[in-house]
Amino acid sequence: MSRIVYVNGRYLPYAQAGVHVEDRGNQLADAVYEVCEIKGGRIVDERRHMARLERSLGEIQMRLPMTLAALGRVIRETIRRNRVRDGYFYLQISRGQARRDFVFPEPETEPSVICVVRHASPAKAEATAAKGIAVKTMPDERWRRVDIKTVMLLPSVLAREAAKREGAAEAWLVDGDGYVTEGATSNAWIVDDKGTLITRPADFGILRGVTRSVVIDLAAREGLTLVERGFSVAEAKAAREAFITSATGMVMPVVRIDQTTIGDGRPGRFTMMLRELFHSQAELAV
Repeated sequence: MSRIVYVNGRYLPYAQAGVHVEDRGNQLADAVYEVCEIKGGRIVDERRHMARLERSLGEIQMRLPMTLAALGRVIRETIRRNRVRDGYFYLQISRGQARRDFVFPEPETEPSVICVVRHASPAKAEATAAKGIAVKTMPDERWRRVDIKTVMLLPSVLAREAAKREGAAEAWLVDGDGYVTEGATSNAWIVDDKGTLITRPADFGILRGVTRSVVIDLAAREGLTLVERGFSVAEAKAAREAFITSATGMVMPVVRIDQTTIGDGRPGRFTMMLRELFHSQAELAV
């Protein structure tokens, strides 16, 4: 559990941290967020995460509450106070506290900023990767601008809960044409019988995953063939390998989709290579 949380200029004990009842993130999901890995006390791909944060804020016409350099200091101080070596931080920015109204509050309204840091076990993650995970497919019922990383996550919450009830660790969301968009909390990938990596293009239909971008760069570095295109559920179930990418799971093998075993039911060679080499391509900042 996080011991100290940053909330609007103060570092508070976890039990005392909170925002106003009329914070717009709480009442209207009028907020964006980022989740970023911490490895060995270093922040993984901070530059790309902060660039995406700026983009998300711009897309919903919200201003940065402070400079990126100042945000970086907040993040690092929260990490330091929680003594986290391996884990992740969660950063959320809302449009601030104002009387509940669907239109934006006055321009001078100060955004709310929350930073939470948590420990994670690398050994536990590796044990999960060694076995692989199952995913459940279900209809994609989210709003169309999922490229913006907002806190409006109820469809993903319901999808993950449905997956959990069937013994799956993630949900793969499927559009009206039967093509996988992405996971509820991750980007989706398959590897075909020729060893080609396939993932959906980063258009408005998926989140522009930072981990996804690093894997694309890593695949190019290692000379792997990669195609950005949609793939159907049927194609995924017939794939040689499948995996997901996310900041908290990195590259995680998928060994079952619904009731279909992928490949020989074990994490695939390409997937595990990408997982092993991931941090050699990622940017690690002190």
